[in-house]
Amino acid sequence: MTNLHEMTLTELATGLSARKFSSREIADALLARIEKADGKLHAFTEVYAREARALADAADTARTSGFPLGPLHGLPMVYKDLCDIKGRIGTGGSKMWENRVAAETSNTVERLTAAGMFPLGKAHMVEFAFGGWGTNPLMGAPWNPWDLETHRTPGGSSSGTGVAVAARLAPAGIGSDTGGSVRIPCAFNGLVGLKVTFGRISLHGTMLLSWTLDSIGPMARSVEDCALLLNALAAPDPRDPTTLDQPLEDFTAATKGGSIEGMRLAIPDSSQLPEFVDSDVIRAWQSAARIFEDLGAAVEAVRLPDWFFDLQKGAGTISTSEMFSLHREWIEDKSKPIGDGVRGRALLGKTFVPGGYAEELRIMKQRRAEFAEWMRPYDGLVTPCVAVPAIPLTEVDEMSPAAGYLTRPGNYLGLCGLSMPSGLSRGLPVGIQILGKPYAERDVLKFGKAFQDATDFHRRAPDLSSLGL
Repeated sequence: MTNLHEMTLTELATGLSARKFSSREIADALLARIEKADGKLHAFTEVYAREARALADAADTARTSGFPLGPLHGLPMVYKDLCDIKGRIGTGGSKMWENRVAAETSNTVERLTAAGMFPLGKAHMVEFAFGGWGTNPLMGAPWNPWDLETHRTPGGSSSGTGVAVAARLAPAGIGSDTGGSVRIPCAFNGLVGLKVTFGRISLHGTMLLSWTLDSIGPMARSVEDCALLLNALAAPDPRDPTTLDQPLEDFTAATKGGSIEGMRLAIPDSSQLPEFVDSDVIRAWQSAARIFEDLGAAVEAVRLPDWFFDLQKGAGTISTSEMFSLHREWIEDKSKPIGDGVRGRALLGKTFVPGGYAEELRIMKQRRAEFAEWMRPYDGLVTPCVAVPAIPLTEVDEMSPAAGYLTRPGNYLGLCGLSMPSGLSRGLPVGIQILGKPYAERDVLKFGKAFQDATDFHRRAPDLSSLGL
């Protein structure tokens, strides 16, 4: 029982099916770790200890019935605190909403609860999900577990989820991604994270940042777990019309093994990367490209469209404009407790030229068509995920776009993407992202599974022995 916290969702599901342990034992083991570690790590806004044990017990009772159960039955989950649960506190990362009681339950929580999962709690996040470094001056930034001496960026905006999963306080969690907020914390924490195509997962009951770019996504320690969660979450929801046209498929089929031989993978010219990309990040990315080539993929060095990385500016225009529209009432009210960094960036929404937002939407449509043609020969595109390893919180420039510089283009272009750990730099994780065409999650999962099987980066864990773990 001592290593339950090290197991992935897939491994825990196998053990439950074989009656090697119970859901209650999983809950108790993880809640004990949370009790020991979260005073330091600050991953959770609220721990649902009583509820987790009650639902775990119910799952164990159901298992004794002999009736067929789903693959997620009796497994734990942690939710980013923008997934509302009716009657529960939902802060959206804001001190202003520390006593806000949700009036409805998000589609994400509904579907995973219906699949038999039990909640460990809600996770901290950047205020209003508006930031990539993971800072939160008023609610407190979670502590990246890879360095317990220096408070480093956990990545945002899904900061608490990233820390909880990396520290083995939970096997998997839910994040959201508007400009990289699943992929960035996964890169900083050595995790696997899936940015789904817009419209794959219903946003009903989820606090919005950008109605044009938001997406919900799983964060885990294996590709299999991301596929398993996507199977449960990807479905039409009449409460969110953007989900109604998606193709339905079994995403776990992409993680059953199988060769990637002949699949075409584009690797951009390193000279196109911004100058501030860390040399260790570049080396890990180039090494990953060689691994894909050794696995049989047709790896092709390419030049991206000259405007590709400039799209991060357009993504910022859209998300900032929509964020300001949604939250203007309190952003402009200086009496409301909102961090200076988030308020300052949000107020940029007032400075865009008249018609600038509408013009950016027009350009986005054009760029999506152009990139679809550019991407047509390829099954995936691999770039570094985040330009640098986690930096000390004291070095964060809240106005800098560096955290999401490499991830934002994927949102702007409507792509799906998978963040994969690809190595360590001075003891800190770095990652790659595998971008795929819209609704091509199975392709990026297949690439990710092949890379995972050829490496051990997803198995590496931070040393938490000083916390008594």
